[in-house]
Amino acid sequence: MFKILLIEDDEILFNEIKERLTGWSYDVYGISDFSYVMQEFTDIRPDLVIIDIQLPKFDGFHWCRMIRSHSNVPILFLSSRDHPTDVVMSMQLGADDFIQKPFHFEVLIAKIQAILRRVYNYNHEQITLKTWMDATIDSEKSIVSTTDGTVELTKNEMFILTKLLQQKNKIVSREKLIKSLWEDERFVSDNTLTVNVNRLRRKLDELNLGQFIETKVGQGYLAIEEVQTK
Repeated sequence: MFKILLIEDDEILFNEIKERLTGWSYDVYGISDFSYVMQEFTDIRPDLVIIDIQLPKFDGFHWCRMIRSHSNVPILFLSSRDHPTDVVMSMQLGADDFIQKPFHFEVLIAKIQAILRRVYNYNHEQITLKTWMDATIDSEKSIVSTTDGTVELTKNEMFILTKLLQQKNKIVSREKLIKSLWEDERFVSDNTLTVNVNRLRRKLDELNLGQFIETKVGQGYLAIEEVQTK
């Protein structure tokens, strides 16, 4: 049974979501003291975190940043705030998805199922270690290593990189990436994919690899296997 940590201070909403998710056989935990979110996160060791932005003490962005500094557990934001910068900030901090309140519970379930399926199943279908441009790609640990160092990717970033490397030197359409990542493109904005790819490229820049993930305007993305002369 998957464990879900629901960081939500609205007690009525928390109980409603918990009841619905429990009905889907998820084990749902809440926060008893919002001053000690990280301590409770460490004690629970959830498989997925659902977090609101507006919280007591510190906002959800703070806790997302703290969680990401210790773990690659998937994070889903659930918030009444609807400004585009909130979605962008969530993705930049390493969140996997964002749902705006009020929401349809079926959409929440679909996103949870897609995230859990992607994060905890896809590694078993692929070789754990790959090589690319003298880099070692460890999909199980979500790291990329070269002689210049090592960077840690989120599950979304590793999934995108893996999909691109499966078709090296070939364009992978944005539509195909969105469908692979979120199972159904109706549940994700085009901007979310852009943020994830840009974040992946910035991390790869630390290893001098970012330039080998190319954007093909109006088409998709391309992972280059070797430097191509023009």
